[in-house]
Amino acid sequence: MSLPAPVPSPARDRRRPVFSRLYARISEGMDAEGLGELRSELLAPLSGRVVEVGCGNGRNFARYPSAVTGVTAVEPEPHLRGLASRAAAGAPVPVTVVPGTAEALPLPDAAFDAAVLCLVLCSLPDRAGGLAELGRVLRPGGTLVFLEHGLAPTRRLRAVQRVADATVWPLLAGGCHTAVDPVGLVEQAGFEVTALRRLRFPDSRVPLPAAPHVLGAARRPA
Repeated sequence: MSLPAPVPSPARDRRRPVFSRLYARISEGMDAEGLGELRSELLAPLSGRVVEVGCGNGRNFARYPSAVTGVTAVEPEPHLRGLASRAAAGAPVPVTVVPGTAEALPLPDAAFDAAVLCLVLCSLPDRAGGLAELGRVLRPGGTLVFLEHGLAPTRRLRAVQRVADATVWPLLAGGCHTAVDPVGLVEQAGFEVTALRRLRFPDSRVPLPAAPHVLGAARRPA
């Protein structure tokens, strides 16, 4: 089955030359510490045509199950996009990497059976707009899976998150913000959450601002 063809869009690159190179270096270690297993759990239920938004350097590609007939991966950062294109060549399923932003996906309406958000919502300038675009390109009844870090379960760590977001964290982490509510955003966008698991990664003795994570699935209404 062929992948949906990209369509013209006003998408532009979002260059983060320092962060992109740092992330490319640390992502392998993060996967070895347990993120790799979480990626596999995230992607395991998928089948058919998939869109992955903010694919980074393509660390998910090797973990797509054989039931997936093709992946269109969107990445706005040029250095990471180049690394993702190399990773796509060795993926077990067909993967096409294209430039674009979450808020203006260069893709046709209702073209995909499933969508993937993996550590993306935290850094989107317009989270509601990005989720609205996913609703547009997903077919009715399509699946959204997400692995995101977000709001801490305790008031103390939430206070730390607010301080981090207001100071150095976004500068050091490519625009990332820690005090984000992924589940609330997904529900506000009109998706029906069908599965949810909260966890901490990395599971260190002292929780980091970005340690609270949620792994879940949602459905676009038919």
